[in-house]
Amino acid sequence: MKSRGACSGASSGLSLVAVKKFFLLALAVTAAVFFCNAACAGMVGQKLPDSYLNFVGKTPDWKGKPLLLEFWATWCPPCRQSIPHLNEIFAKYKDRGLMVVGVTDEDDATIRRFQKGVPMDYPVATDKDGRLSEKMGVDGIPTAFLVNKAGEIVWEGHPMQLTDEDIAKILE
Repeated sequence: MKSRGACSGASSGLSLVAVKKFFLLALAVTAAVFFCNAACAGMVGQKLPDSYLNFVGKTPDWKGKPLLLEFWATWCPPCRQSIPHLNEIFAKYKDRGLMVVGVTDEDDATIRRFQKGVPMDYPVATDKDGRLSEKMGVDGIPTAFLVNKAGEIVWEGHPMQLTDEDIAKILE
């Protein structure tokens, strides 16, 4: 008797084990996204905490401007992958007043060495004692915050998830 349907034993392209593994992986990814989004909503609606950042190079005039604040590190592969995206955002919106600031706890020499190989077109600052990242509940990097002109955090998450629509809201 000839079998019909997708489950035809050994002749099937996918084994039951492979399907179960795929399902478990998809479930894990969905859970991770859900929990990250839930955890990443902690600062939205709150004021940006006072900060004492030390800028690498010239200190920009960033107070009272729309701000994209991103916590990162030179050793972090996802952080390095988001830098070109942040460069594009800065280039696209700086003339409309958006300030992008990358914040790390690393020393100036490490940052400058890194920037020789990976250009960062936006200002970079250090939070050496980690006070700002602690106040903002940063527990993983990269993490970005979008702050409106009034200093209120309106978006929080992975910088690669930031959209033009999110940015447009704080530029109005």
